[in-house]
Amino acid sequence: MEQAQLNERRQWLFIALAGLFVTNAVTAELISNKLIQIPLKGFLFGHQFGPFTTIIGILPWPVVFLLTDLLNEFYGQKAVRRLSWITAGLIAYCFLIVGLSMAIPAYEIKGSKLATNDAYNLVFGQAQAVIVGSIVAFLVSQILDAYLFDRIKQRTGNRFIWLRSTGSTLFSQLIDSYIVLYIGFVLPGAMSFSTYMEVAPTNYILKIGIAVLLTPLVYFGHWLVRRYLKH
Repeated sequence: MEQAQLNERRQWLFIALAGLFVTNAVTAELISNKLIQIPLKGFLFGHQFGPFTTIIGILPWPVVFLLTDLLNEFYGQKAVRRLSWITAGLIAYCFLIVGLSMAIPAYEIKGSKLATNDAYNLVFGQAQAVIVGSIVAFLVSQILDAYLFDRIKQRTGNRFIWLRSTGSTLFSQLIDSYIVLYIGFVLPGAMSFSTYMEVAPTNYILKIGIAVLLTPLVYFGHWLVRRYLKH
């Protein structure tokens, strides 16, 4: 009976983690057509750096990093790989629905604060342009992350959680940060190459910085999951 209860807990935990994972990944793709500026400045070797420009889609990625690590740790590379394929399909489905919604003309009521047809298409039309880059980058980065995480864990066992968490992110997000921006923004002409070379490195550095800062939360998450699973 106790084993059955533990199996049920494990299944419900996977459903919760997978649901959060999919939600954050899809949300990141939908909002990625907005640029923001991070007002951080400094000097290094006599040269000023900052402020930094990146896409708002980086906002949900800390949660994705944490969830990817927990899923890798407790459910394995195969589970993350399958979930990544499912998520990619759901992202494509989401963009399909958005595309259909754009094809239906808005009924505009004078004085209403609802989105006009032009405003709606301006926002979601740009999001449509990043679909190919988003899906390719997401799949490549997630599968690479799961593979590297598994390889590091095979060599280190249950030690050095920070190493497999940050190490796998270091390489996978290098691919993600450059592919999604180039295919999704540069190729369709929505972003110049010079802007791309400004945004892509910033996007990558921010993701790595976030991954490092999340290390205490990674350990806390492992503790919570082990306690919940009585592992």
